[in-house]
Amino acid sequence: MKFKLASLALAVFATGLSGAAFAQATDTVAKVKASGVVTMGVRDSSSPLSFTLGEGKYTGYHIEVCNKVVANLEKAAGRKLEIKYQPVTSQNRIPLVQNGTVDIECGSTTNNATRQKDVAFLPTTFVEEVRIAVKNNSGITSIVQLNGKNVATTTGTTSVQTLRKNERASNIDFKEVFGKDHSDSFLLLESGRAEAFVMDGALLAGQIAGSKTPADFKIVGEVLSVEPIAIMIRKDDAAFKKIGDDTVKEMMKSGEVAKLYDKWFMQPIPPKNAKVGYVASESTKAAWATPNEKPMEDYAKK
Repeated sequence: MKFKLASLALAVFATGLSGAAFAQATDTVAKVKASGVVTMGVRDSSSPLSFTLGEGKYTGYHIEVCNKVVANLEKAAGRKLEIKYQPVTSQNRIPLVQNGTVDIECGSTTNNATRQKDVAFLPTTFVEEVRIAVKNNSGITSIVQLNGKNVATTTGTTSVQTLRKNERASNIDFKEVFGKDHSDSFLLLESGRAEAFVMDGALLAGQIAGSKTPADFKIVGEVLSVEPIAIMIRKDDAAFKKIGDDTVKEMMKSGEVAKLYDKWFMQPIPPKNAKVGYVASESTKAAWATPNEKPMEDYAKK
């Protein structure tokens, strides 16, 4: 009987701990106030949005936006916070936000209806167009010319869905080859293991700009889909959501977001001092003018 009571007490204690951990995970302000640490999800090769400079240093358009959010999170927590960088991939970024490992994901994540069931997004900071990157001498100018070709894309991204959708629509037969991240996918194109790389246009431009021979590559073809890109946080975290929303909206209203965009997309950036040269689309400017969290489905052509 004593053993049963002890076991029951232990189970109740463990349940209490689990409940406390869950509650803390969905209250980022309380979590970081207690720990003094905020964990930022970052990407190694999503230039110019989020990328590594080596030696544990990360930078990019979304990193700078997230730094502003963290500055306001510090005010709410009432203490200075240490920023811990947690590299994430297309496959694990959502689970790591959900389970509390990552507090704010500052990468290149598309806001869509499916993901909104699992995580929350701050207002859209960039509206992307999915395109095709090829070698200049490939002769490829459209997705219909990918028939019989190897086409690279990055595992866990929405571009995989875009490829499959277009394959069915156009009755073309191509083989998908997957890179674990965007630099790995670009290497498939660069090395000739793929004839094309389908991904967000800005990420393609960033990979080309940072390559050994940028002049050997170009972005071609029709726009395959339009996707809002945003910073991601946990669901049901009202206090942190308000901090993030207010920060991003103020940056848009003041023109700071537009200045950051110019800095990262239109000016030379590290590590090679190369310029991406990707002009803000009218959809991106509209998202800055009227902040929103609309999923990509709302951008689909009717």
